[in-house]
Amino acid sequence: MAAFAGGPRGHPDCRPGRWPAPLSWPSVSEPTSGRGLARDVVLYTAARLALVAALAALIVGVGRLVSVQVPLLVALLFALIIALPLAMVLFKGLRARVSGGIATVDERRRADRDQLRARLRGDAQADRDEP
Repeated sequence: MAAFAGGPRGHPDCRPGRWPAPLSWPSVSEPTSGRGLARDVVLYTAARLALVAALAALIVGVGRLVSVQVPLLVALLFALIIALPLAMVLFKGLRARVSGGIATVDERRRADRDQLRARLRGDAQADRDEP
């Protein structure tokens, strides 16, 4: 097992007499785990499906008010077309959270892959960066 350059808890700034600054809580827009990202994706998907269902119900309801029979499939197709741009506006914050979470996970995977490749090459720097 390689030795790490750091003090207690494996933090590089943890030298005797010097403790790192306390960790801040992650913001709502940055999920810290795959579960947080999965929750945001499920919420965004559910919100978009609910919007399509509400718009379809509105189209069918307005059709009945004006005595026009609108087939459910036609109402769903129109609702889907209307919901595409509307969801981008209505659920902008949730969409940004999902995009930020995907970017965070992607960056973490990229860093892990680069570190693994460096360790496989035998770079000394990769051993020092290891927590």
